[in-house]
Parts: sequence; C-alpha cells; structure tokens
Amino acid sequence: MIERIETGSSAVIGFKLSGKLHDEDYKTFVPELEAALAAEGKISLLAHFHDFHGWDLQAAWDDFKLGIAHYSNFERIALVGDKAWEHWMAKLCRPFTRAEVRYFDASEIDTAMRWAKGET
Repeated sequence: MIERIETGSSAVIGFKLSGKLHDEDYKTFVPELEAALAAEGKISLLAHFHDFHGWDLQAAWDDFKLGIAHYSNFERIALVGDKAWEHWMAKLCRPFTRAEVRYFDASEIDTAMRWAKGET
C-alpha cells in the first residue's frame, strides 16, 4: 500500500510504503507524483518504508519504468526505513537518478523530512 504523507511543502512529496506493493498501488501513486512534477518542475521525494515487504513482479516493473521516466526530475530522494536491505536499496538506486539519494533510519524521519526540504 502507498499512502501520501503530508510534507508541508509543494516541492516535497512524501509517501509511506507498507506491505507488498502491487500494480494497483502504482496506478494511484504515479499520477499523484506526476501531478506534483507538473506543478513544481523538479521536486524532492520522501519514501518511508514501514513494515514493507517489497514488490510483486508488475509493481517492480512499474517502479523501474517510473525511475527511467523521471531520471532527472528529482532534487533529493530521502529513503526512510529500518531494514538493512532498504539501506542497500538506497545505494542501488543512485545510478538510476540524478537526484541526491540518502538513507535514514526510521527513527530519523524528522531529519529526513528536513533534508528533503533542503533545510539541512
């Protein structure tokens, strides 16, 4: 499931990702993300992984296509989680974006939000 997180800034879009993601999740998520990009140009993204179990095959493909389509549309990407593989995932996605990507532990979500906003 993908749920919107209020960030207090139109230049930062936030989402909480939980459970296992499916194609249907991306059918809601992608239009919201693209609307923010259309309104702001470049934006920053905060993705909070909470009790996250990964993607099914179609959702993984959706995620890959999203990354390719928006390679240079993000300023910063803050990934927030509590699992070693989520931290590894932050390193893995760096070659697929021009954004500055940083991983934060779940206990640092406030710091991640400030960083995504460019406040730190």
